[in-house]
Amino acid sequence: MTSHPGRRVVRATPEFFDELDSQLPADRSEHTPSRSDFQAYDLLPIIDRFATGWDDLPDMYPGMSHYRVVVVTGRVVPAVSVLGRLRADGSIELIGIDIDLTPQWGDDQDDED
Repeated sequence: MTSHPGRRVVRATPEFFDELDSQLPADRSEHTPSRSDFQAYDLLPIIDRFATGWDDLPDMYPGMSHYRVVVVTGRVVPAVSVLGRLRADGSIELIGIDIDLTPQWGDDQDDED
């Protein structure tokens, strides 16, 4: 595998955007961000992480180092994992996404008397 100092090219596949579309609505609601919100605030740092830190990311599947994953808490979603695949030309394709919209801290807090 060729060494790539600096920044790799990152592209998202149509299937990636299909998965994103199925997980977030086009319009935001009171408790759910829109796809555009996610793309503007959370996706760009994830792309940057793949572009600059591929070699430091964990393998998604044991023994298959050309599939790596980024798992982060986002600015507009509580948690997200994105799967990337290294191509022969050294670029990275984003091929999967799983967004967890469950709040990390429940809204129901015990009231103290």
